[in-house]
Amino acid sequence: MVFMLLVLRYLQCLLLMAKKTPSLAVGRGEKLPVSKGAGLTAKGRQKYNAATGSNLKAPQPEGGARKKSFCARMSGMPGPMKDEKGRPTRKAASLKRWACK
Repeated sequence: MVFMLLVLRYLQCLLLMAKKTPSLAVGRGEKLPVSKGAGLTAKGRQKYNAATGSNLKAPQPEGGARKKSFCARMSGMPGPMKDEKGRPTRKAASLKRWACK
C-alpha cells in the first residue's frame, strides 16, 4: 500500500515536471523561413518561453559568450549544410544568421 502511494506520488511529480513543447510555424510568424535566415521570431520566442518557462533570447551575431557557445554547439550538429536540391538547410541558415565562421 505504501509502495503504491509512493509510485503514484512519483508519477504525479513526473507529470508536473514535464514541459510541453509548443508547435511553431513559419505561416503564423513564429519562425523565419530558411531564405530569411531561419530561427525564431520575437513572437515565436515569446510563445516558446510562455509554454516551457524558458528564457530564450534573440540571436547575438555581433559577438559575445552566447555567440561562441551557439556556434560551437551548432557547428558540431550532425546533418548536411545543403539539402538534396542544393538549397541551404535550417542548420546552415542559422549558422549564417549568427555569423559563425
